[in-house]
Amino acid sequence: MAKLTGKVALVTGSGRGIGRAIALKLASEGASVVVNDLDAEPGDAVAAEIKDGGGKAIAVNGSVTEAGFADRFVNAGIEAFGGLDIIVNNAGYTWDATVQKMTDDMFQAMVDVHLVAPFRLLRAASEPIRAFSRKEAEAGQEVFRKVVNISSIAGLYGNAGQASYSSAKASLIGLTRTMCKEWGRYKVNVNCVAFGLIETRLTQAIEQQQPQKTIDVDGREIKVGVQSQMLDTMARMIPLGRAGKPEEAANAVYLFCSPESDYISGQVVVCGGGLLI
Repeated sequence: MAKLTGKVALVTGSGRGIGRAIALKLASEGASVVVNDLDAEPGDAVAAEIKDGGGKAIAVNGSVTEAGFADRFVNAGIEAFGGLDIIVNNAGYTWDATVQKMTDDMFQAMVDVHLVAPFRLLRAASEPIRAFSRKEAEAGQEVFRKVVNISSIAGLYGNAGQASYSSAKASLIGLTRTMCKEWGRYKVNVNCVAFGLIETRLTQAIEQQQPQKTIDVDGREIKVGVQSQMLDTMARMIPLGRAGKPEEAANAVYLFCSPESDYISGQVVVCGGGLLI
């Protein structure tokens, strides 16, 4: 039997890249998945892909930073599948600049998507989790739930040009360890995966993009990509010799969603091929 059969998983930012790989991995292990993407088309596509493969999924699309999104997301999973067992706070993007060129809006945008949105989602999930936990305890059951927050090696060690991103990702580790202590009594394991260099549309070489690619976030056109020289340098620093694939990143998240992690909480695991800057 698949290890997550009967579990309900919420995965933000799961229409593309790492998030898509996470959603597919959890579904392959039997979880019913609530997919989300900023844009409806990719979010709907991943939900359809899961269902076409014999799994269960719905899509709740839109920006995780929108007022009311967290309640809408949590309630949709409970109404569709009757439970709430796994939360993966994955949604995010980068908007880089050196500190002297970084505006207040740029800094706040990173804090909003990488820290405030996960906080709101966990807050929205708190009452349902308490209620489920209470019923299980009264029935003499010990049922573990999982929260996996996605950080970055930039949150652990900093990264030039990413004062806002690094600050938000570092703060997310603080939120992880606090929620571990608050939710332990409800049998919730709260952990964090910090990614190194993973192959996604955000980490493609700029020189290979003609013209340079952008993403649209709340009406802002934000350039994405990394200078090839920097990618080459990072690849040489990675002991395993290459960037990670989205599926490998998803496997790291799955470790914290599986029953084998039932006595692990408050931890940060780096998924970076040995890269420790």
